[in-house]
Amino acid sequence: MENKDKTNSLESNARQRILETATDLFAEKGYAGTYVREIVEKAGVSKPVLYYYFQSKEGLFYAILEWAADVQQKILNEIVEASGPVLDRFLYLYRRTYEGIQEYHSLYKMIHSLIYGPPQGAPGYDYSKYQHRMFNAVKRIYAEGLSTGEVKKADADEVAFLVLSLIDFCLNMDKVMPELADSQRPERLLTLAFQGLRA
Repeated sequence: MENKDKTNSLESNARQRILETATDLFAEKGYAGTYVREIVEKAGVSKPVLYYYFQSKEGLFYAILEWAADVQQKILNEIVEASGPVLDRFLYLYRRTYEGIQEYHSLYKMIHSLIYGPPQGAPGYDYSKYQHRMFNAVKRIYAEGLSTGEVKKADADEVAFLVLSLIDFCLNMDKVMPELADSQRPERLLTLAFQGLRA
């Protein structure tokens, strides 16, 4: 039994190493600029091991995107299940998003460059799923606040655009102008914007 557990752990580690290595390389060099040979060399595995888990480079790419979706969903579940005032939950959304980006930096960089950067020859994928999940999480928090009378009635889509635009803009500006980076700015701006939502 112990040997079986050890084998399962080693296999799981190899799969995760491949995922993380490929993510780092895709983030740095793009999909087309990354070769299977590089991935397996950096991950310390053989090509057959990569093909065993992912069948192909394209399969590996889709597995990374599924991993990203799982990470995002886990973070969003924490946020929508949290209790407390609406503003606190919006601030928590920003904090957890920021922490997630720090923890999974290459994953964020890879997806961000695929969405906003030049074409990389990557397989097709509906990246709007990531935005839809964020959008729906904000709308759910807002709707719960509305039902308790904590916030005034407004267009829920507009509220979601407001919250996510502030967060996204600040995160992007921190990358473009790191000399002006301020991890507290989104919280201040969300608080400022929220003053117009108070009932």
